[in-house]
Amino acid sequence: MGLVAAAFTSIGGVLALPLSRRGLNPRDLDVGLGFSSGVMTVASFTSLLIPAIDLAGSPWRPLLGFAAGAIAVAVLNRVLPHEHALIGRYEGPEWGRKLRAAWLVALAILIHNLPEGMAIGAASAYSIAKGVATGLAIALQDVPEGLAVAMPILAASGKRLTALGVSVLSGLSETAMAVPTSMLGSLAANHLPELLGFGAGAMMYVVSHEAIPESHRSGHEDLATLGFFLGFAVMLLLDTLLQGASPAPRGPGEI
Repeated sequence: MGLVAAAFTSIGGVLALPLSRRGLNPRDLDVGLGFSSGVMTVASFTSLLIPAIDLAGSPWRPLLGFAAGAIAVAVLNRVLPHEHALIGRYEGPEWGRKLRAAWLVALAILIHNLPEGMAIGAASAYSIAKGVATGLAIALQDVPEGLAVAMPILAASGKRLTALGVSVLSGLSETAMAVPTSMLGSLAANHLPELLGFGAGAMMYVVSHEAIPESHRSGHEDLATLGFFLGFAVMLLLDTLLQGASPAPRGPGEI
């Protein structure tokens, strides 16, 4: 099921490719960053924090992971160059800022996918049926996440293969965690609350500190806000339709 989830993330990346058939401009990236922010906001709560609290039985362990995730990405944000020139028409400090924001979005979603892969593996260790249900729910949610990864990178760089490749890589991160977690069973599942919280903290830091501010910087805040609500609605709709299949076991006694 981890490979299925990776494939669905790739589908989301493919859906972004038609963007490169027309001239790209900062407006396209701002809409993409807004869409990604909406997807990540919903995913942080419905796919990560709420299941983590249910699993832990209290909010403290997930909140510890949440803080650690935000701090980790804040440190990475200090290390990444804040402005750099690109090539050709994608040149100058404005594109440099936007490309950095796009890469941080991709990094946050990749981090978010790691504990989701563990959730698939932990559910599979509990029962094959639960593993299939969990994997299918996560896989369908991965379509807008793949789109959220690819859209900003494609709009900022114009490189279709790079955007698709990063989208595929973010999906494969789930597979990389699902297999060993399934083999380790309850030993790995015991740390899921902190890891799910870590992913949520990483995503919300990027949303608050990078993606939304950058999407409003060039005067396209109305379109960026529209993109945010579109991403929010798409992700929330999928989660509501699939709420019968939890992305993580729903209580300490289930593993």
